Amino acid sequence: MKRTIAVIMLVLALSSGLFAGGSGEKEERVTAYTTLDEELAREVFKAFTAETGIQVDWVRLSTGEAVARIEAEKENPQASIWFGGVGIGHIEAKQKGLTMPYNSPAAKMPPQFRDKDYYWTGIYAGALCFESNTQKLEQYGLKAPTSWEEITSPVYEGHVQMANPGSSGTAYNVLATLVQLFGEDEAFEYLKGLDNNITQYTRSGSAPGKNASIGETTIAIGYSHDGVKLVDAGYPLEITFPSEGTGYEVASISLIKNGPEEELDAAKKLFDWGLGETAAKLYATKFVVPFVDVPLAKGAKPISQLKVIDQDDAWAAANKKRLVEKWNMIIEGGEVKTEPKK
Repeated sequence: MKRTIAVIMLVLALSSGLFAGGSGEKEERVTAYTTLDEELAREVFKAFTAETGIQVDWVRLSTGEAVARIEAEKENPQASIWFGGVGIGHIEAKQKGLTMPYNSPAAKMPPQFRDKDYYWTGIYAGALCFESNTQKLEQYGLKAPTSWEEITSPVYEGHVQMANPGSSGTAYNVLATLVQLFGEDEAFEYLKGLDNNITQYTRSGSAPGKNASIGETTIAIGYSHDGVKLVDAGYPLEITFPSEGTGYEVASISLIKNGPEEELDAAKKLFDWGLGETAAKLYATKFVVPFVDVPLAKGAKPISQLKVIDQDDAWAAANKKRLVEKWNMIIEGGEVKTEPKK
């Protein structure tokens, strides 16, 4: 009888143990909105789950879509973290009261690449650059420009493309960079000179680089990671940076205010992990430059090796509408040279 009771108790104990460790135990999960490229997002969240056991339920949204969705869900947030997306979007989310501060112990980047109040923290940066087709340079007897001043030289007339700042975040960063670098009046005089050399303003910020890669234009103004990706694919591009100083975009992470309470600890773990070495190595495979020291793609330069402006993203976000309207008014050829909407 005693033996029978002991066997029954052992079976119950084992059953209880299996239940606790198996399908009956509530799995730790976190819900994320992400603006990373879909393939990169899949790799990043898979690696996080492999290291921590925390499952990530994620939805891929553009920066604008992410802000709009988080705002629409403000009274009943459905996600805990916004992972990726350019810094201006995270600033907008902060200003609208959609995110919450978190001073991650994993944040080791220079202070200019995170919010001073800890509402958002950068994971990687992309600097503005010149992308020059080496075959076209040779054909026309030109050299790759290395300064903002140089690219306005008459020798580059008809050889330059950039996007329209009204439709492209990349091009707006160019506009905001020049205003912060030179002052507003001088910057717009500069942009009128640059317009003399522009053949077309594209709608997309990455389009000029793609056009330069296939020889449709000689020089493009865009983000360096887009150029590095094209170099890696074998296109004849030389990437140079303006010596006066350049602007940049920062991909960031924010915690969503009043997100599901049961997910908060997991969201902080994902936030911290996203600033670490494993995640940085994955970012670097997509040609961007993380703030963690990891091997970079050929042609990519750490942001620490570049001369960057003292960029004020909050100011840029607050002045976007006004500056774009002024660009449309002052750059008379802007709309004429802009490719038609598709």
